[in-house]
Amino acid sequence: MARKNRRQIFENIEVIDAGAKGKSIAKAPDGKVIFINNAVPGDVVDIQTTKKRKSFYEGSATVFHKQSEKRVAPKCEHFGTCGGCKWQFMGYEHQLGYKQQEVINNLTRLGKIELPEVTSILGSSEQFFYRNKMEFSFSDSRWLTLEEIQSDTQIENRNALGFHMPGMWDKILNIDQCHLQADPSNAIRNSVNEFATKNELAFYNPRKQEGLLRTLMIRNSSIGEIMVLVQFFKEDIEKRTLLLEYLAQEFPEITSLQYVVNPKGNDTIYDQEVICYKGKDYIEEEMEGLRFRINAKSFYQTNSKQAYELYKVTRDFAQLTGEELVYDLYTGTGTIAQFVAKKAKKVIGVEAVPEAIENAKENAKNNHINNVEFYVGDMKKVFTKDFITQHGQPEVVITDPPRDGMHKDVVAQLLNISPNKIVYVSCNSATQARDLALLDETYKVTKVQPVDMFPQTYHVENVVLLEKR
Repeated sequence: MARKNRRQIFENIEVIDAGAKGKSIAKAPDGKVIFINNAVPGDVVDIQTTKKRKSFYEGSATVFHKQSEKRVAPKCEHFGTCGGCKWQFMGYEHQLGYKQQEVINNLTRLGKIELPEVTSILGSSEQFFYRNKMEFSFSDSRWLTLEEIQSDTQIENRNALGFHMPGMWDKILNIDQCHLQADPSNAIRNSVNEFATKNELAFYNPRKQEGLLRTLMIRNSSIGEIMVLVQFFKEDIEKRTLLLEYLAQEFPEITSLQYVVNPKGNDTIYDQEVICYKGKDYIEEEMEGLRFRINAKSFYQTNSKQAYELYKVTRDFAQLTGEELVYDLYTGTGTIAQFVAKKAKKVIGVEAVPEAIENAKENAKNNHINNVEFYVGDMKKVFTKDFITQHGQPEVVITDPPRDGMHKDVVAQLLNISPNKIVYVSCNSATQARDLALLDETYKVTKVQPVDMFPQTYHVENVVLLEKR
């Protein structure tokens, strides 16, 4: 009996579009869609399928008969292996075009929303070295290339400090240069790797759950502050001090040097004690004269310059006159709330993460903003009729939920309190479309502004203004 998912080869197929999650789209001779992981629209290729489903195939281009005019040479030597920056081989103007089209497609096809003319996507002024936070993992058994595997050469050093291979929780690709975070990020990571190997500090093995060094986090800010956090699997005062002292002396520009000792099975630090070794236990970001303290556990938009553009769009859409009570749902560390506060009568921020709310309150105090209040709790439980009665009926609601979108109870409460305007900021236009469909009977979408926060990737933010019909 023939295997149902037997691989097939389709020859001389033109790639016709970009799809979700960085895949490109072609059509097979039988009319089914093929999702391809390594091609650009306009390429003409042979495709070997890897999966066959009822209505589509998945596959990879194996032979390129013609290369698309949309192609550019990737800058990063790790492109195609590490799994990040999936669109780095596509010209930036084309990335923007496909991101804008994805937003329109999701809102119209999934949400079935009637749209005004969608404003052209706001591109990022920096297409590389734009991230303010990077996290790298240590491994004592790094990912080997095919050439290394086939080579007769004995590989002595299997240590790695880099990124997880796509879909592999225990395999780390060693990174020499990453094009996502500005210097001294690469210098710090490579120096730690070299120093730790030279001084025989054991790199972590997640399968055996042994070793010393787990992860390295580097954060920076637009005003030149740098945070470095090393996560250790166990306490070893002598070796921990050796590495941290090396970092402090080799990179005096580090303003916050911290560490965590985490013996758990996973490497999340949110339930761990973060210890400041040298400097401050936070770095600061600046925006229109406002200062925001960012600690090791804080959420902050990872593209600082583009976050400013995103927040300006949000504030412009809100059209505040100084007389409005504004609710900022999913406020995080209260950045948007504080950013719009000077144009509002009062802003109420709600967020589920207690530490984020503490940061929000501290930042507001340091910024001398007196017309903001922050409350912590699960949004669907906090944002209730009693909450509205206690804090007042908002004229404007700003909502910036996680990728899953808003809980249906939160949408129902928005319909119940019926503010004049809702500004919906989303990092996932598919779940945004679902929520807009639920609001559509009462609210009309009057403005749409896609914003590119993550060049070289398929991710796109979108801001929508909803006004009562």
